[in-house]
Amino acid sequence: MPQSYEVGNHSSPWNPRTWSRRVWTILITAIVVIVIVVVATVVGVNATRNNNNGPSGPDPNRYPNYTRLDYTLADTYSGTTFFDKFNYFATWDPAGGFVHYVDPEYDARYNLTVATASSAIVKVDTTVGPDSEPDASTGRFSVRLESKAQYGPGLFLFDVKHTPYGCATWPALWLADPNNWPQNGEIDILESVNQATTGTMVALHTTAGCTMENIRREMTGAAGQADCHNATNGNTGCVVNGPPATFGKEFNDAGGGLVALEWRNEGIRTWVFARDKAPLKLDGTTAANPKPDPSTWGPPLADFPSTTCDVAAHFRNQSIIVNIDLCGYLTEAVWGSSGCSPSTCQEFVANNPSAFTDAYWEFGAFHVYRVQ
Repeated sequence: MPQSYEVGNHSSPWNPRTWSRRVWTILITAIVVIVIVVVATVVGVNATRNNNNGPSGPDPNRYPNYTRLDYTLADTYSGTTFFDKFNYFATWDPAGGFVHYVDPEYDARYNLTVATASSAIVKVDTTVGPDSEPDASTGRFSVRLESKAQYGPGLFLFDVKHTPYGCATWPALWLADPNNWPQNGEIDILESVNQATTGTMVALHTTAGCTMENIRREMTGAAGQADCHNATNGNTGCVVNGPPATFGKEFNDAGGGLVALEWRNEGIRTWVFARDKAPLKLDGTTAANPKPDPSTWGPPLADFPSTTCDVAAHFRNQSIIVNIDLCGYLTEAVWGSSGCSPSTCQEFVANNPSAFTDAYWEFGAFHVYRVQ
């Protein structure tokens, strides 16, 4: 039978009065350890929540402090020397376009970039038809420019007078590091396809670990896909869609406008202002307002806060890129619903030079600001 314990005469493991000093020491030590673990766990959970990684996901109320920054003008693209600050990208199109991007020699022959004292024009060829020699059976001539300078965080102002549009077109004004993509990120500022009736698409493309899902954002545009990772959904990126007046015929008919990008560690934001509503005006060489202040401009069209994306880690060494692609992955993905010709996109491009009359960019000046 089991051994019995008689209280008062024998040591019982259930009677604290009979415990030795060694047992008490072990018990007290264990209690202290448990208290330390509990306190550390609570502190860790609170810290995690404060850093936007709580057990239920990002804190929906957390938002970066877009406090006012003092900007000073660092670079200007304007006048007859506008294109001197760009390299001409003249190789195969990484976006799968039906296009031949011209080098400076071909550009001079087909006159696809023109700079005057007040405007810089970038356009698609409208002269080569089916009977030309050479013809456009392997792609139409167009332009892709990449700024020689590469930039870090700052404020970028673009005076845009005309945006390209028309069936088979895929124009974009964007920032990227052409030699280190996607490691150094991509910022699409103005982009659309075909007739551009739905406005601009603003997007970020990054490596893994940058997302805009379930976070607070203050903007007027409509959020699309939240994951910025280039491997998600065919490199769609994290997208914000603007209204029709931000690209294409409606934007152009209003006289174009001022397009602004603020890139800082707290986040990336873009504005598209109609010309008569712009908070400042640009002339050929400088900004009429030498101290632009985005903190007074109201909500941006697109807001990509750093809440769940380390902007400093994902974006660096960006060139300004201007191009007009033809067909390509994005254009062809929506070709069937674009309301364009019943032919294929490639057939349309090859055989209809006059269809690209409106496929041109016209810029006033670009101004790049750095934090003072």
